[in-house]
Amino acid sequence: MKLTIAEAASLLGISDDQVYDWIEESALPAQRIRGQYRINRAELLEWATERRIDISPGAFEKERSAPTLAAALRAGGIHQGVPAPNLETALRAIVDCLAIADEGDREMLRDILLARESTGVTPVGEGIAIPHVRAPIIVDSAGALISLSYLDRTITLADAGSNAIDIFFFLLSPTVHVHLAMLARLAHALRDPEFRAAVRSRNPEAIFRAATALEGPA
Repeated sequence: MKLTIAEAASLLGISDDQVYDWIEESALPAQRIRGQYRINRAELLEWATERRIDISPGAFEKERSAPTLAAALRAGGIHQGVPAPNLETALRAIVDCLAIADEGDREMLRDILLARESTGVTPVGEGIAIPHVRAPIIVDSAGALISLSYLDRTITLADAGSNAIDIFFFLLSPTVHVHLAMLARLAHALRDPEFRAAVRSRNPEAIFRAATALEGPA
């Protein structure tokens, strides 16, 4: 379902006029249908995330199978000292940390991440990176999870504006819709100063508390 200008404005917390301005001036993706602009939800999330503009996770709240942010983080785990002499090694190590029973799925995830490398990553500032909207990792046999990996050193993403990162969120989803719902929640959470500070603190319990405070108990 595509959004109207008013719906997009509500999700972004801005006026309708600002949405029109962004369509004209900032390449906000929109289609004109019967004389009216319509905006794809996924494209809006992608555009806003790349520009570090907050978007309400309510855009995807109807996806009931998506867990809360805190529940997804507990499922994926928080991993310290992930070896990162280079991007390839870091991606392999991130996958190795996941609690996945099927080794075939694990090998597939390694192959997907290595093929995409930094093109599947969106830096969001302060050394933090999240998956790209259009780069979902879908494993229908696995539950939805978000893993948080702290690299043992900073690495530079040449294909992502030469941004240096040392904190990497990884999302694994059973469907594309769940991927979008979880990514919207994560991007929104990273706009919250307390959650972002908790992430930078590297304290797992502080991170879980901040995530729960944002969304309520899992």
